[in-house]
Amino acid sequence: MKHYYNPMSRAVTTDWMLKELDAQHQQILIDFTTGENNSSDFRKINPMGKLPVLVDDGIVVTEVAAICAYLADKFPQKRLAPEIGSVDRATYYRYLFVTSNTIEPAFSLTASGLEHPEPASAGWGDMPRVLATIEAMTPETGWALGEQFTAADVVFGGLLDFSMVFKLVDASPKVAAYVSRIRQRPSYRETHGAFIEMADK
Repeated sequence: MKHYYNPMSRAVTTDWMLKELDAQHQQILIDFTTGENNSSDFRKINPMGKLPVLVDDGIVVTEVAAICAYLADKFPQKRLAPEIGSVDRATYYRYLFVTSNTIEPAFSLTASGLEHPEPASAGWGDMPRVLATIEAMTPETGWALGEQFTAADVVFGGLLDFSMVFKLVDASPKVAAYVSRIRQRPSYRETHGAFIEMADK
């Protein structure tokens, strides 16, 4: 497997996922300062010119949630996903997809000082609804699906962590406690050095 990566990109989340799995792979650093992500070679792999990208035996997977879901299913013995067909699978999918479909677009608009003119027509609604969803979905204790840490926590918890580090959200005590648990994981600490530094400031 090849993992196209830069530590100042969303690939930090998929790097964390790979470390949680202890999955052997080749890490390929893409240099943003030289515009390597916009090179014709890289654009052939991902026309978006964005990270992360995972290439596994010729199969190209992009998008954080898709890569994490793919890896969790590739290594079922690591138990980072509920069994296919289990009742927990639906909840797991919700955590994976609410991040990029709902939470991140709303945060990106707000961070840019913009507001959708018709929130009811936008898939992510508005910030009050997004914040209410985050609060409702954040576990009081443990992890998204209970006692077992999964890729849902890497994706959902990772975005909440990012949002707190970059001050995109004023986290409630419950959200802050969940993110604090995330930050104690050895694989998180191994991959998020820059985030840990920023969070400690």
